[in-house]
Amino acid sequence: MSERSAPVLAGADGSASALDAVRAAAREAALRRRPLRIVHAFIWPLMHVDTGPSEAVPEGGLRHDAERILAEAAAAAAAEAPAVEISTDLLTGAPAPVLLHAAREADLVVLGDRGLGGFSGLLLGSVAVQVSSHSRTPVLVVRGRRDPAGPVLLGCDGSAGSTAAVTAAFTAAGLRGAELLAVRVWRESPGVASTPLYDAERARKEELELLQDALDANRGRHAEVRVRTELVLGRAGHELVRLSGQAQLVVVGARGRGGFTGLLLGSVSQQLLHHAACPVLIARDDHTPPA
Repeated sequence: MSERSAPVLAGADGSASALDAVRAAAREAALRRRPLRIVHAFIWPLMHVDTGPSEAVPEGGLRHDAERILAEAAAAAAAEAPAVEISTDLLTGAPAPVLLHAAREADLVVLGDRGLGGFSGLLLGSVAVQVSSHSRTPVLVVRGRRDPAGPVLLGCDGSAGSTAAVTAAFTAAGLRGAELLAVRVWRESPGVASTPLYDAERARKEELELLQDALDANRGRHAEVRVRTELVLGRAGHELVRLSGQAQLVVVGARGRGGFTGLLLGSVSQQLLHHAACPVLIARDDHTPPA
């Protein structure tokens, strides 16, 4: 990295969803005391399209239109967080590859859940899906309620893949001055639960201990964060979506326990990206934060 700290990265495409994400990225940059970098993926040069004034786009051309999108995004960010250092970049390429490349030097990527050209029936835009699936940098997808309040909700299953999510959730709660609600969703096996020797209370206690163990490493580093734990019986994706209705942010790992090794994004994180009532932060354990 350069001498300045790694930025919060946001993509701008001129859509209302992207502008909401830019504003959220500005708030994140202010909380994290990092600069904000806004990029626009300019695909037309790759398609050998004239980007200057033309009969179809007489007022300045496609490049001028892209520069206008960036200027509007920067203005929205500055209004949201006046003290944040803001830079803009017009980068040649398709949106997902451009964002994934820029994400390598970012502290966080912030995206809207839908962009320009999205079909009305889709719950999540293709760019958000691709970047969330492939980025090694944490990705915040802005969706749900416009001004969410409540605790930071952490979905924790105790798997190796949830370590980064735990750390990210503590950090997010600390920055926001919010309570951290750490939830472990578990399911009793019907065959085991019906046996005479099955001790439901002991099983519940063991599940709760696993949750506490997953949190312990971060409690000391974030003593200011008030933590509430909850053990919920059910399906993880369904229960976390339900609980997101009372949260300001949901934090989960990219893949959890039982995920197929070929999948880049687990079923629980996918459900949240499509259905959560508030923004969703996806964290990966193989991410090494840039300086």
